[in-house]
Amino acid sequence: SLPAKLINGGIAGLIGVTCVFPIDLAKTRLQNQQNGQRMYTSMSDCLIKTIRSEGYFGMYRGAAVNLTLVTPEKAIKLAANDFFRHHLSKDGKKLTLLREMLAGCGAGTCQVIVTTPMEMLKIQLQDAGRIAAQKKLMAAQAQLSSAAGAAEPAVEARTTATQITRELLRSKGIAGLYKGLGATLLRDVPFSIVYFPLFANLNKLGQKDPNVKAPFYVSFLSGCVAGSTAAVAVNPCDVIKTRLQSLQRGVNEDTYSGILDCTKKIWQKEGPMAFLKGAYCRALVIAPLFGIAQVVYFIGIAEFLLDMLPKHRA
Repeated sequence: SLPAKLINGGIAGLIGVTCVFPIDLAKTRLQNQQNGQRMYTSMSDCLIKTIRSEGYFGMYRGAAVNLTLVTPEKAIKLAANDFFRHHLSKDGKKLTLLREMLAGCGAGTCQVIVTTPMEMLKIQLQDAGRIAAQKKLMAAQAQLSSAAGAAEPAVEARTTATQITRELLRSKGIAGLYKGLGATLLRDVPFSIVYFPLFANLNKLGQKDPNVKAPFYVSFLSGCVAGSTAAVAVNPCDVIKTRLQSLQRGVNEDTYSGILDCTKKIWQKEGPMAFLKGAYCRALVIAPLFGIAQVVYFIGIAEFLLDMLPKHRA
């Protein structure tokens, strides 16, 4: 049932995000740093420096936004894919690869309604620590180079998602929350086109009977493989999206007017390999995230809970 699908998608999203959020934070910071302003050399270096400067919970900056919005995002994505697969199938027959890809395209298009504002807010909060650390480093260098010495840099108050939302709505209206919508579509639609057909076909390999669900470990591994493959495939689009959605820049970092301008500047100033920044982090995030999502979704926790309600009432 649709309520069960929505609950399953929400539960899967909450569990998955909680497990992998620190890696996602490292991915955002690695993607946003530009040549000449490198604060981190790798995912582990980023996480170690984050813990030292911001504490353990610094790795979860922006997690509240994700945990709040991941439930509708995952619910829309999984339910929409099922909806399109159902309506694209002919008399219950097996979907062709093209129809599976079309169903994934529809799911990816639907989810950006929630994904774009969620990613916008999350990126600001995740990257705030990198920008603050860069400013602190620059101030320390200026202090050392100054004969008279410089005053201690003021400690900046942490910005919250609510403050960012209010400011964007006040200055730019609802369109402010949808900055980078085109880049989000450019990432999420191809991701879903690759992910859903690949998962469906991998999962079928573990089914002994077409009418019986595959074992949970098959769904988990299928979700991991399909998720990581799709994540790496669309990583260049994710780099562009992250750069476009960042409202604050570090010292001497480029600003971008759109997708083409961003692509051109990254290619010219940082080289083609810059489009793979954070790719392994993204694979590490997406693999367990979608593996967990598919296990929860296909086990059907919501169905069990909904079935228990009448018994409890009785």
